[in-house]
Amino acid sequence: MTCVVILQPSYLPWLGYFEQIYRSDVFVFYDDVQFDKHGWRNRNRIKTATGWLWMTVPVLTEGYFGKNVHEIQIDNNLPWARKHLKAIETNYRKAPYYQDYIDSFRDIYSKRWQYIAELDIEFVKLICGLLGINRKFVRSKDLKVKGERSERLLEICRLFDARIYYSGESAKDYLNAKLFADAGIEVKYQHYDHPVYSQLYGEFIPFLSIVDLLFNCGSESLGILRGNEN
Repeated sequence: MTCVVILQPSYLPWLGYFEQIYRSDVFVFYDDVQFDKHGWRNRNRIKTATGWLWMTVPVLTEGYFGKNVHEIQIDNNLPWARKHLKAIETNYRKAPYYQDYIDSFRDIYSKRWQYIAELDIEFVKLICGLLGINRKFVRSKDLKVKGERSERLLEICRLFDARIYYSGESAKDYLNAKLFADAGIEVKYQHYDHPVYSQLYGEFIPFLSIVDLLFNCGSESLGILRGNEN
């Protein structure tokens, strides 16, 4: 049965984002919805010796209101890429799998990115490759689907003959599950039990970017983020 997941592009996302990708057959980057200025489109956290650290990609905010995610441009007048790479190098150089992956990150940071969605998607695809996850990726802006929130999600699922829509748990607050049931599509909500794994710098901190798991756990990362499910 085809399982579809629909999530907005996020910058170096957390483990749960990749768990949803893993459970999907088709993963849709939901990039033709309005940009949320204080969301996860352009920021995430890594761990340092003094706690967690925000890494935020600056975007051009003038006139951003009402724009969709795929339209938001990066402010390349600021040296964000150099700073983010330096933060990763500084804080993970002693991690067990640092040397295995750092060159892949350097390659992406070395390029000039114009749009935040394109950067996010490139990182997600890179990390999926490193984790060994091979899925069909689609951008919603290319699908030209109309309608309101639940109707749009349903139409995307229909495009791929979905029988399962695997959604984030917070969608319970707004999703019209009856629409999906009437269309013969089962809605499953993610209930993610965040794993504890070996980290640098003492006490475990959950809900960080996937880079923390990857540099610390290497080839075991996929099994760890999947938890007890097979």
